[in-house]
Amino acid sequence: MQKNTPYILFLTFVLLVTVSFFLLIKDFLLACFWAIILAVVFYPVYQWINRYFKNSEILPLFLTMLTIILVFVIPLLMITLMITEESTAYYQKIQSGEINPQIYFQDTLALLLPKFNKLSHIQEISVEQISASAGNAFTQAVQYIAQQLPALTQNILNLIVQVALSFYILFFLLRDGQQLIRKFISLIPIGDQIEIELFERFTSVARATVKGGLLVAVIQGSIGGLLFWFVGIPAAFLWGMLMIVLSLLPIGSALIWGPAAVILFLQGHTLKAVILLSVGIFVIAMIDNFLRPRLIGKDSKMSDYLVLVSTLGGISWFSLTGFILGPIIAALFITFWDILGKYNQASNS
Repeated sequence: MQKNTPYILFLTFVLLVTVSFFLLIKDFLLACFWAIILAVVFYPVYQWINRYFKNSEILPLFLTMLTIILVFVIPLLMITLMITEESTAYYQKIQSGEINPQIYFQDTLALLLPKFNKLSHIQEISVEQISASAGNAFTQAVQYIAQQLPALTQNILNLIVQVALSFYILFFLLRDGQQLIRKFISLIPIGDQIEIELFERFTSVARATVKGGLLVAVIQGSIGGLLFWFVGIPAAFLWGMLMIVLSLLPIGSALIWGPAAVILFLQGHTLKAVILLSVGIFVIAMIDNFLRPRLIGKDSKMSDYLVLVSTLGGISWFSLTGFILGPIIAALFITFWDILGKYNQASNS
């Protein structure tokens, strides 16, 4: 027992120093996380570029980071600014009375509620009450988005620091990533094979979520937004952004374009409803089945219900970052239990 005392004391100090270190950098953990995710996703790009510039160490790194900026950072920044601009303009029109969201709900409810009230024994529901509530909810949602602009402006310095730190860490992860992984595997006393399996699981889910999920979601939401604009649905860009968010989940963007097609049909716009429904079914819905397997390749996938629960839980815990971190945690949870099951089977045999 006494022989183990120095080792236990040393492990205690290791644990205390590790916790202290993470508390020290806790304000920058998000930057570290995105640096790791971008390094995992774009490391194959770096390897491909490195084949053509073997005599230069800096040029492949520079070209890879430039690719990340062009493919990831600039589009994300443009989308954020466009969402803020459109929601602000739309909210100003609501405030001035130029647009009244209540009217858009009132016509549809006027067609549906009389039939519902005939079938229901509950007290009759007022069209005006529901349309007013729905209109107020929509107005508050637009107002919330519009009010984020001052907060974004106030935190712009913090955002710049976080982005700069992410790219600084990303530079070293791309350059020294393989060495860091080997060192990490050698330091953790779990077993090299287990650690390699966990790392492969982490990278596969991260790549699948970003490369497959995010890109497919952007394509589906963009087509949906253009389709809404074509058929004349107000705030088409905002609806498109909402479809991008829903496309990250197994629920899909059908929760937006499906009811929209029904509403158009009930309002008498049959041709617009048919166009919306046809494009939704044969283009937007088919994109997921056609593109996702090709973008993800042989990366490990989880069942839809587990992806849904872990993504929603991740967003609840970690905000926007959770749509990646949630599935990763769920995948590691499954992998740990799979490894434990294999270990128990090997022990019993």
